[in-house]
Amino acid sequence: QVQLVESGGGLVQPGGSLRLSCAASGFTLSDYPIGWFRQAPGKEREGVSCISRSGGLTAYADSVKGRFTISRDMTKNTVYLEMNNLKPDDTAVYYCARGGWCLGAVLLGRNYWGQGTQVTVSS
Repeated sequence: QVQLVESGGGLVQPGGSLRLSCAASGFTLSDYPIGWFRQAPGKEREGVSCISRSGGLTAYADSVKGRFTISRDMTKNTVYLEMNNLKPDDTAVYYCARGGWCLGAVLLGRNYWGQGTQVTVSS
């Protein structure tokens, strides 16, 4: 069964850091580009970052550029999102997804989603 499971969310103070994980089972994660999305209450779901199959190409939304880093660990079948200098506006549920291709920071052709992990940035 294909599964994506996000973890690593939690409560952090402004300026702090978190590393989110997207662990895959039932398929080889490196066969697909992977995207991170986030959604806050009352707001549209936003594409945050996207990474190519090899991990050689990455893209970020302007709102997180310079603060977030996406990466792959092929041996662990996991994609990470390192988040630094977090701001209250980063508060959202973060999702990873498997898809077909990256259009900038937005993964298109999405066919599987994880259930999300909550990130709350508050003092």
